Amino acid sequence: MKSPTTNSRKRTRIIGLSMVAAAALLCSPFVSAEEGGAAAAKARYEQERSRCLSGQSGQDLKTCLREAGAALQAARQGQLDDRDARYTRNALERCKPLPADDAKDCRDRILGQGTVSVTGSVKGGGLYREKTTTEVRVLPPPPAPPDEPIVPPPAPAR
Repeated sequence: MKSPTTNSRKRTRIIGLSMVAAAALLCSPFVSAEEGGAAAAKARYEQERSRCLSGQSGQDLKTCLREAGAALQAARQGQLDDRDARYTRNALERCKPLPADDAKDCRDRILGQGTVSVTGSVKGGGLYREKTTTEVRVLPPPPAPPDEPIVPPPAPAR
């Protein structure tokens, strides 16, 4: 039977090797992605990695870290299906045919401004997005008084 110290050393060694592997993936010259996508992928990787290290993933540490690193690499190479990004791109495409002011409001609603509520009778019902824009209009000044004096109407005859 192995001593607890041996198991602890083995776990520390696995964590260290996993960190080296993750660093190698991050520094790979073969990785290509957009800046925003890369940042999101990196953030997702860090989140998954912390879940692995805390034991919340339900997988053994080695497998969890390997899968998190593989997902990061796939995302950077554009091979990971990001449904949220695809959904947002599709929704923004639907704003394009609108007149300029309406298209701007449409994009703002899709990108999270305003309120969103679920419609329909089922859990997966539609989303109702609403953005209220208040316009303050400046009224033109009242017309200047006429040059000739205003004569009051004559008094009624008695």
